[in-house]
Amino acid sequence: MSETTTLPRGPRQVTQSAKDGVGGSPLRPDGTLKVKGEFAYSSDMWIDGMLWGATLRSPHPRARIHGIDIGPALAYPGVYAVLTHEDVPGHKFYGLEHRDQPVLAVDEVRYQGEPVALVAADHPETARRALKLIEVDYEVLEPITDSRRAAFDPEYPKVHPGGNVVRHQPVRSGGDVHDPAVRALADVVVEGDYQVGIQDQAFLGPESGLAIPAEDGGVELYVATQWMHNDLLQIGPCLGLPDEKIRMTLAGVGGAFGGREDLSMQVHAAMLALHTGKPVKIVYNRQESFFGHVHRHPATMHYEYGVTRAGKLVYADVEIILDGGGYASATPNVVGNAASLGVGPYEIPNIEIDAYGVFTNNPPCGAMRGFGAVQACFAYESMMDKIAAELGMDPVEFRKLNVVSQGSELATGQIVEAAAPLREMLDRLVAMPLPAPLDPSDARNLPGSTANTTHGEGVRRGVGYGVGVKNICFSEGFDDYSTARIRLEAIGGEACALVHTAAAEVGQGLVTLEAQIARTELGVSRVTIHPADNQVGNSGSSSASRQSYMTGGAVKAACEAVRAEVFKRIGELTGRNLTDLSLLDGQVISAADGVVLSLEGLLAETGPIELTREFHHHPTTRMDPSTGQGNTHTQLAFAVHRAVVDVDVDLGLVKVVALDLVQDVGRIMNRLSLEGQLQGGSAQGLGLAVMEEIQVRDGIVRNPSFTDYLIPTILDMPPMRMEILENPDPRAPYGLRGAGEPPTLSSTPAVAAAIRAAIGRDLTKVPVTPEEITRTR
Repeated sequence: MSETTTLPRGPRQVTQSAKDGVGGSPLRPDGTLKVKGEFAYSSDMWIDGMLWGATLRSPHPRARIHGIDIGPALAYPGVYAVLTHEDVPGHKFYGLEHRDQPVLAVDEVRYQGEPVALVAADHPETARRALKLIEVDYEVLEPITDSRRAAFDPEYPKVHPGGNVVRHQPVRSGGDVHDPAVRALADVVVEGDYQVGIQDQAFLGPESGLAIPAEDGGVELYVATQWMHNDLLQIGPCLGLPDEKIRMTLAGVGGAFGGREDLSMQVHAAMLALHTGKPVKIVYNRQESFFGHVHRHPATMHYEYGVTRAGKLVYADVEIILDGGGYASATPNVVGNAASLGVGPYEIPNIEIDAYGVFTNNPPCGAMRGFGAVQACFAYESMMDKIAAELGMDPVEFRKLNVVSQGSELATGQIVEAAAPLREMLDRLVAMPLPAPLDPSDARNLPGSTANTTHGEGVRRGVGYGVGVKNICFSEGFDDYSTARIRLEAIGGEACALVHTAAAEVGQGLVTLEAQIARTELGVSRVTIHPADNQVGNSGSSSASRQSYMTGGAVKAACEAVRAEVFKRIGELTGRNLTDLSLLDGQVISAADGVVLSLEGLLAETGPIELTREFHHHPTTRMDPSTGQGNTHTQLAFAVHRAVVDVDVDLGLVKVVALDLVQDVGRIMNRLSLEGQLQGGSAQGLGLAVMEEIQVRDGIVRNPSFTDYLIPTILDMPPMRMEILENPDPRAPYGLRGAGEPPTLSSTPAVAAAIRAAIGRDLTKVPVTPEEITRTR
C-alpha cells in the first residue's frame, strides 16, 4: 500500500515493570496519543484511491416506497455507484437477534433516517450532491407513535405484520397482588406514574469505517464496533460471503456506550467496495449519527406498592412499557433486564411485574449503558422516596429496612449468592461530609453561573439518594464466553508476551487491563496487545460491563495455560519434578531453590509458547415466559449515590453541587481506570436527570445536534467523593465485579430526588426540565 495509507495495523506495545499488574494503575497505552490528538480513530483512516460512501435516508418516519429513480445520481460526474435494496448481494435483512431490519429499505420505511440508497463517489461532497439527485416516490403514512396503544390496543395499526409487541415478560413472585388477602397486609398503598425520555449515547466519534475489496473476492473491514463477531454473523449473509472472506479489524473507537452494538455502515461500505472494486470510506456527520444508531428506550411506567406502617414492603404491582422504535435490535433483552430488575435491590414478598417492548415509528432504540435497568431504577427509587414521605420516615432508613443482602431472593427467585453490603454502603454514603453551604457572593457557585441570572434569591438546596442494582455479563441462558490467545517468546534478550483477542477497546481501558493480567500471570514486563480482529475466536461484546470479567477471564486462563507449559518444560530440562515454581520479573523461581532459569533463556532454548483458551461464566437460565422465575443473571453489582443540588425555583435552573458514590467492585483491577468509569457513568446519569433527551414529535427528531441535544460538560459535573468497596465475588476472575454501568443507574434518581427535595414537589419524568420545576403547583 502507498505511504499515505493509514490503517490500524500495528500492534500496541506496552513496556512497563511487571509490578504494573493487577491492582496497579499503569498508564493506558493509547492515552498519550488521545490526549495529544494523535490517535487514529476510524474516521481518520485513509488509503490512496479510496471512494467516499454516503447514505440516502428517509425523511419520513413511516411511508411506503413505490419507486426509486437513481438515474440522475448515477450520471453525476465523479459517481461510481448508486445502490438500492435490489443490489444487496445476499440476505436483505439483518439484526442482533431478529433479522428484521433491511440493509436498505425494500418497500416501506419505519423510522425517520432509515437507509434507502447508497452512493460511492470520488469526493465526499460529490457523494452528498448525488444523494440529492435520487428521487424516491414515497406514500407518506401516519406514523405509529403511541407506545401504550402499541402494547394494548388490538385496533392500533401494526408496524410489522406480526404485531407491535416485541416481548412481554411477566414476573410473578409470592402471592397474587390483587388478592384482597395480600392487600390487607399493607397499611398504606402508594402509586406513581413515571417517564424516562430518549437518551442518546452521544459518543464523540461518529460512525465510520473503511472497506477494502480483496483479491479473493472478499473484503477487509476496518470499523469502530463493540462486537466484531456478531457483526460478522450479520454482514456475511448480507454480502453472500463466507466468514473466512471477511476480515475485520477494530479501528479506533471514539466511545460506544451500547450505540455500536448494532450495525451502522458496515454492510453499506462493503457493498460499495465490492461493487466498485475500490476501497470505500463512510463517515457520518453529527446529524446523521443521531439517525444512524439506536438510543436508550424511552419508558412509561406505573408502580403501585403496598407497605406496612412500620416500613416493610408488602407487595409491588408494576407495569413497564419500553418503546423500541421500528425494529427489534436489543429490545427483547432490554425488556428482560427491566422485568427482572424492575423493583430493584429490595425484598418484597409479593410481586407482579409486566414489562413490554413495543414497535413504533419513533427513533430506533437498543443497547445503552444500563440497558433497561436505568429506566426501572428511576421509577422504583422515586417510589422509595414517595413511600418514605408518606410514612414520615427518613428515605435512607426506609431503604435500609428493605434492601437485599447476601442470601436474599430477588423478584425472579434468584438468590443473591455473593456479598450485597447495601446497608453498609448507605451508612458510608450518609457519613460522607456534605458540601459547604451556598455562597452566593461568587456567581460561579449559583445555578446559571456567570450568566448572572440570580444572586441567590430563589435558590433552594436539596439532597437526594439513589440505589441501583445492575446485572453484569449477558443473562438468560446466553452462552457468554470470550477467547484469548497468548504467545510467549524471547525477543531481544527478554521474555515478551503477545495478547490477542477480538475484544473491542471502546475507551474503557481493556487494553491496559489485558496487559496487567499478562504481567501478573506470566511475570513479564514487556507485553504487546495485538490489534483486535476476527482472526482469533469470539470475545463477545464490549457491553454489559462484561469485558473485564469475560475477556479478563480468558486472558487469565490462557496465561495460566502458558505458565503450566513453562513449568512442564522446566521439568523436562532439569529432570526434576518441581511443584513450587512461580514466574516473577522474567525468572522461573522455585520457592525452595530460588531462581531456576530465566524465562528468556528457557524460551530461547525450547521455542515460543502459543496457546488459546476460552472462558465461560457459570450458566444462567432464561426467565420463565409466564412467571419470570429463573437464575437469569451472572453477577449483580450495586451502587449508591447522594446528590446535592441548588435549584433556582424561579427560573428552573439546576446546579449539581455534589454527586457522591459508594460502589462495591469486588476487586480493584486498575484504580485509575475504575475511577474514570465511575465518574463517566455518573455523568451520563446526571445528563439523563437534567438535560439529555431526544425530542420527538410525530416520529420526527427535532434536535439531532449537540447544539440542541445537551450533554454534561466539565462545568456541569461536580467534584465526586467516592468510596470503593472490595467484596470479592468468588465465581469471578480475581473476584471482580463489572463496574461501568451501575453508577449510571443510581445517579439519575439521586439527582431527581435532590431536585424534589429542593422544590418540595413530586417529579415523575426525567430529564427534569425548567418548565417542570417552575410550573404552578
